[in-house]
Amino acid sequence: MQFIPNIIFTIILGLGIYFFTKNVKRLFRNIRLGKSIDRSDRKSERWANMIRIALGQSKMVRRPLSGFLHVIVYIGFIVINIEVLEIILDGILGTHRLFLPYIGDGAYGFLIGTFEILALLVFVSITVFWCRRNVLKIKRFFGKEMTSWPKNDANNILYFELVLMSLFLLMNATDVNLQQSGIGNVISQFLFPFFQDTSLGAMHLIERSAWWLHIIGILAFLNYLYYSKHLHILLAFPNTFYANLKPQGQFANNKTVTKEVQLMMDPNADPYATSSEETEPEKFGASDVTDLNWVQLMNAYTCTECGRCTSVCPANLTGKELSPRAIMMKTRDRLEEVGRNIDANKGAFKDDGKPLLGEGYVTQEEIWACTSCNACVEECPVNIDPLSIIMEMRQYLVMEESAAPQELNAMMQNIENNGAPWQYNQMDRLNWVDEA
Repeated sequence: MQFIPNIIFTIILGLGIYFFTKNVKRLFRNIRLGKSIDRSDRKSERWANMIRIALGQSKMVRRPLSGFLHVIVYIGFIVINIEVLEIILDGILGTHRLFLPYIGDGAYGFLIGTFEILALLVFVSITVFWCRRNVLKIKRFFGKEMTSWPKNDANNILYFELVLMSLFLLMNATDVNLQQSGIGNVISQFLFPFFQDTSLGAMHLIERSAWWLHIIGILAFLNYLYYSKHLHILLAFPNTFYANLKPQGQFANNKTVTKEVQLMMDPNADPYATSSEETEPEKFGASDVTDLNWVQLMNAYTCTECGRCTSVCPANLTGKELSPRAIMMKTRDRLEEVGRNIDANKGAFKDDGKPLLGEGYVTQEEIWACTSCNACVEECPVNIDPLSIIMEMRQYLVMEESAAPQELNAMMQNIENNGAPWQYNQMDRLNWVDEA
């Protein structure tokens, strides 16, 4: 009978790890639906970016208050979860505070004291975040795309973290042996007096309940990540590593277009020649998520929905439909829909007639509102690139659908006929000299 709690704990732990692994595999499968792209160059710069931006939070602190609080939560949540290792071993082996006799009172007290201080700081920071979102109602946290689920998801994460920090402190405050020894109870000692009139049996029950709820809460949160914007906890590091290192504003040449131009410029090429190996011509641009590359799809999953991109977008600020945050959220939603389609059809995608570029997701009005200024790319704290997705969908509209706005069509026609965007004959270009 004494081993039943250990068995139950091991089963819960195993289920938590199983479902997390299953979600990670689904995540990688969906990301790999994107086209191949080589981002293995300039490795030293990529490592530096990941360390500075993902680990060092350099872009977060550009907005000092939220950046500083985020750093506290980030550090606190990572460091405090070191104690999860001890909890797991205690749960499997049936021990209690396993590390204490091995590392000694001093080192153990230092660790627990550090954890408790960080837990309090995280609790305060999360409370401030909740007030900013729900009391002050900071504008960038809201928008047309922030419907019930994204709005609730943001608060769910805050509640999760508040509860986990509270349970950790409650667990320590009701651990009689820890309190009597005075080892590391720098914060929980102030909570202990609230339970002094409680019987030892009831206090032990509270401590055990907090212990179980704490570890179950951590496993639940781990599996909640896949469905949450908090997935950036895992993806921020690869996302910053594989980010585009080219200067902003430098667009990549479309290989399909380059191939067509080279064919037209080659006097020896036969435009009607076919090859036995030739397949269906590659699509120009992107109309659905499978037309994007895998880094762009990873970008969509990494989006924190913080709204910093949209808050600096000149199109959005002037009342246009475009929201870079919405572009990333719609890309992720469509990718999830494609993934479910593949699961339902035993590994093969069945055309559902609902591409990313369409009334169901991203509209043409949004795409053409973009000024391609790169403000969204510059502002993103984890180096997401909404502009690259927008430009590929524009390319599809122009080259596959001939659906460019009238003004753009007129400009391209003038370039074709006159060699310039303006409707002037080339022979008349120097007429202004005679008028001067």
